[in-house]
Amino acid sequence: MGGAPTDVAMIPAPTVSVIVPHYNDLPALDICLQSLTRQTYPADRLEIVVADNGSPQGVGAVGDLIGGRAKLVSVTERGAGPARNGAVAASAGTLLAFIDSDCIAEPEWVAQGVAGLDRFDFVGGRVKVGVRDPARMTPSEAFERVFAFDFETYINKKGFTGAGNLFCTRAVFDDVGGFRATVSEDVEWSHRARGKGWRLGYAPAAIVTHPARQTWPELKRKWRRITAESYALARENQGGRLGWLLRVMALPASAVFHTPKVLRSGELHGLDQRLAALETLYRLRFWRAAEGLRLLTGAGG
Repeated sequence: MGGAPTDVAMIPAPTVSVIVPHYNDLPALDICLQSLTRQTYPADRLEIVVADNGSPQGVGAVGDLIGGRAKLVSVTERGAGPARNGAVAASAGTLLAFIDSDCIAEPEWVAQGVAGLDRFDFVGGRVKVGVRDPARMTPSEAFERVFAFDFETYINKKGFTGAGNLFCTRAVFDDVGGFRATVSEDVEWSHRARGKGWRLGYAPAAIVTHPARQTWPELKRKWRRITAESYALARENQGGRLGWLLRVMALPASAVFHTPKVLRSGELHGLDQRLAALETLYRLRFWRAAEGLRLLTGAGG
């Protein structure tokens, strides 16, 4: 009567390769690796692979920081997508877990992501937004605290997951192929995977924390990159330029639609934080509209 549970318990956990692309942020990488070495998942079934993408410190400095905590590979093709692909090629696990080098994984992150693969073919987890001082957030931090990295909405309403908290089997990755460069690689990869019939799901207990952008220049750099990658992806679709025009023209009005989200958010405290987040919301949506039109009509068109 007791034999079956004992036999099941003796089945070893799947091997997992954690994929970490890195560029020029050794302090954050060190913190990320600390969190990965504290996982509750069996250590003998877990490997960590860091793909350095040409950091100016040199691969030797990256290797010195890593020590024995991870395998290190060097990827010369620029971009997080190619770096992830290079790490996957150097990995050996039957399951793949993707995290960004500036993220901190909670101890159950790997175990919960792997559990999600019992129900879906690839999953994204929850991403918390970290700030230096919740009582004294900058306007950019307040905005990101409300709007950044909403993986639940990405997955359940938009049909993609970000690559900073992604789990899949190696069989799925091999079938879908690697991440592309110069486009929104996680959106494109997710759509490609779903187009092949693989099921996407949300794993809310697989949690990482990503730091918020602290200043307007940092936030603008982030959205300049995202806007350019999104436009490159839109251009590949029939009627993509017209769809892009309609999308960017709607951005200022979308700030009005999202104003109640700021006012009701439990991530903000007090009127000052809400006003700061609203200021950044409207400023960013108008800036994104202008940047989108620039791409459509200018050098990016």
